Amino acid sequence: MTDLHHRTATVKGHEVFYREAGPPEAPVVVLLHGFPSSSRMFRRLIPALADRYHVIAPDHLGFGHSATPPIEEFTYTFDALTETTEGLLDHLGIDHFAMYVQDYGAPIGWRLALGRPTSVTAIISQSGNAYDEGFVPEFWSPIWAYAQAPGPQTESAVRAAFELEAIRWQYLTGVPDPDLVDPDTWVLDHAEINRPGNDKIQLALFRDYATNPPRYPAVQEYFRNSQVPLLAIWGAGDPIFGPAGATAFARDLPDAEIHLVKGGHFLLESALDVVIGDIRGFLGRTLSAGSS
Repeated sequence: MTDLHHRTATVKGHEVFYREAGPPEAPVVVLLHGFPSSSRMFRRLIPALADRYHVIAPDHLGFGHSATPPIEEFTYTFDALTETTEGLLDHLGIDHFAMYVQDYGAPIGWRLALGRPTSVTAIISQSGNAYDEGFVPEFWSPIWAYAQAPGPQTESAVRAAFELEAIRWQYLTGVPDPDLVDPDTWVLDHAEINRPGNDKIQLALFRDYATNPPRYPAVQEYFRNSQVPLLAIWGAGDPIFGPAGATAFARDLPDAEIHLVKGGHFLLESALDVVIGDIRGFLGRTLSAGSS
């Protein structure tokens, strides 16, 4: 069994927590988590990859065990979270990497790719949206309304996403066998999201999410120009980013591998073996053993 290390690094004055495993000389795989989770969502994936890959999974600022500076001291935007991730990669001396992006991890990953396109060796997108087709209107309409006109009338609808039942809904909706999902997932996420002051952090990121779709044309151009190897592995029943978000990758990446799996938004909780098999097969075909 490969050792899994739990580490912190100071990046631009803030403590960033990350999980790290695997041979230092092996190809690097960076795992970028989504809302409302943390790198904890990769707790079972990391050991399954670390025999062949050097795996890094950070907590974004405001999540998990990373620092949560108040909004008066840090501007929570996806640009800022990307800069922190870049700082961590630079700190670790990582200049080439494959990346797994999920939910919030996708806009961070796309910014990384646009900023350093030759650094990204492969992409795994698991409910990591890059096309307008992926948005499920029932979930996203309140967020767009809040981003367009922040205020008490629009804020209450998005605050509902911080409630325990809403987080549980994210984990269980679309899952054929909900008993497979550990209830610790939504209980721990709920506790962390509801730490004092964290609501303001999450509201700031909800407002800033509207900056992501306007970048999609540039991201899609990056796909066309680079033809980066990509695996889209998506929950067929995801109520947040629908399967159309997965199949859309084929427009710009004809060789993309697109797998729709029975499950919801957090496939690693309910379809772990399927996801591991697909990821290991994909990375084995696209990354050279021993490269860095």
